[in-house]
Amino acid sequence: MTQQIDQTKVSKITNDRYRPRYHIATEGGWLNDPNGLCYFQGYYHVFYQYHPYSAEWGPMHWGHVRSKDLIHWEQLPVALIPGDPEDTGGCFSGSAIVKNGRLYLIYTGHHYYGDGDLDHFWENQNVAYSDDGIHFTKYSGNPVISAPQDNSQDFRDPKVWEHDGKYYLVLGSREQKTNQGRILLYRSPDLLHWQLQGTMLDTTTVKNTGKMLECPDFFHINGQDILLCSPMGLQATEKEFMNLSQVCYSVGELDYANGKFEGSDLQELDKGHNFYATQTFGAPDHRRILIAWMSPFEEQMAEKEDGWAGILTLPRELQLADGHLYNRPVSEVKDLRSHVDFTGELQLNGRHELTVADPQHSEFNFEFTKSVNGEFNWQLEDHDGALVTVSYKDGELTLHRRGKDGYHYAKLPAGLKELQIFVDTSSIEIFVNDGWVSLTDRYYATGTVSYHLISDQPTALNVANYTLN
Repeated sequence: MTQQIDQTKVSKITNDRYRPRYHIATEGGWLNDPNGLCYFQGYYHVFYQYHPYSAEWGPMHWGHVRSKDLIHWEQLPVALIPGDPEDTGGCFSGSAIVKNGRLYLIYTGHHYYGDGDLDHFWENQNVAYSDDGIHFTKYSGNPVISAPQDNSQDFRDPKVWEHDGKYYLVLGSREQKTNQGRILLYRSPDLLHWQLQGTMLDTTTVKNTGKMLECPDFFHINGQDILLCSPMGLQATEKEFMNLSQVCYSVGELDYANGKFEGSDLQELDKGHNFYATQTFGAPDHRRILIAWMSPFEEQMAEKEDGWAGILTLPRELQLADGHLYNRPVSEVKDLRSHVDFTGELQLNGRHELTVADPQHSEFNFEFTKSVNGEFNWQLEDHDGALVTVSYKDGELTLHRRGKDGYHYAKLPAGLKELQIFVDTSSIEIFVNDGWVSLTDRYYATGTVSYHLISDQPTALNVANYTLN
C-alpha cells in the first residue's frame, strides 16, 4: 500500500517573522533530524524528519530538498510517508547510499503498542529505493533488521557505508539490562540482508554513553576513523555537556573483523544550546560534509505559532588535525554574500556599533592581529537589550543567550584568533579559530536588532561584514 499526503491538512505558514532566508526549513509543519544526506545524479540531497500536519512533533515523514550548490535548496515531494506495516507509527531517521545507480534509503520504522502510551513502542529497520532520486518504493522484504533479544525498545537511526565491497551500518541502541546507550554494527553483502557483527561501542570502551546514543555516524578522515553520535543523558559538568542532549565524537580505529571500535573518550563537537542529530556524507570532491538540526526539543519554539517549526544548520566541512575535529561552513557560503557592509581595520577600545545593511541576514568576520588582552565582546541586541553575547577572556569563550541556562563555554588553547558569525532571522552559528569549535543557537528577538563590539582594552582586528541572500 502506498500512503499519500493529505494536502488539505498540511500546515500553512501564517507569519514570516522568524523564517530563515538561507537555511533549510519546511514550507509548513515540523522539522527535526537531517536524514539521508548524499550526492545523487548531480544533486546534493537532504531529507529530514517532518510532520506536515502541524508545527508540533507528530508521525514522522521524510521531507526532501535538493541543491546543485549546497546553498540554494529546492523543495521536493515527501519521500517517505508512514502507515505501512513496516512503519505504522512513523518513518524515523536513517541514511542513504548509492549502489549501481540506484539510491537506497535505510530508515527506522516506529511502532506503538496501541495502549495510548507514546513512550511504549518498538522499532525496526527498513529499506526504500529510487531510480530518479524523487520517487521512492519501500522494499517488499521489510523489515531488514529487527532488534536483538537484549535490546530495549530504543533501536534506531541506521547510518550506512561501504567498505571493501561490503556494506556496514551503525545503529543507536539501549541495552535492556544496563539501561545504557550503545552502538551496534551490522554487515551486509547487498543492503537487504544484514547480520549483527557485535557491539561497536558501549560503556566498556568509553567512560559514559548516557542512556541512549542517537544518530550514530562513522567515517574516515586523514587516516583515522571517527565515530560521531548524539548522546542523551550524559552527566553535565560545570562547563561541558550542558544540554540535555548533545553531539560528541571519538577518534580511533574500527576493527572490522571483530566489530569493535577503540577510540578517545567522547568530546563535544558544538558548544551551543541548539545542535543535535548530526549526519555526514562524502561529497564528490572528497569533503566530509555535516548538517545538524538546530535542536530545541526542550525549549519553546516561537515559530510554532506561525505554522512551522525547526531549521537545519548550514552545511559544514569536517577536518581532523591532531586528534581534534574541526567544523567550518562549506566554502560555498561565500556565494550568499550580496552586499559588502564593511571591510577594514578597526582599533577597538570601548563600544563600537557595526555597520549592517540587513540586521536579520548577516555574516561577520573578525581576524585579530594581536593577542586579545582583557575582555572582548560581540553582542546582538534587540529592543530589550543584549540578547546574544559572545565574550572572550583569558583563553575561554563564553556564549550567553538571554533566558534560562543562558551560559555556555568553550576553551581556546591558542587564544582567540578568528571569529565568524552567521545570523539568519532567528538563528546564529558561531565558528571560532577556523572551526576549532562552533556554537549554534536559536533566538527570538523583540523588535529590530543591532550589533556591537565591546572591549575593555585596546584591541586591533580586521573586520568584514556582509549581507546574505
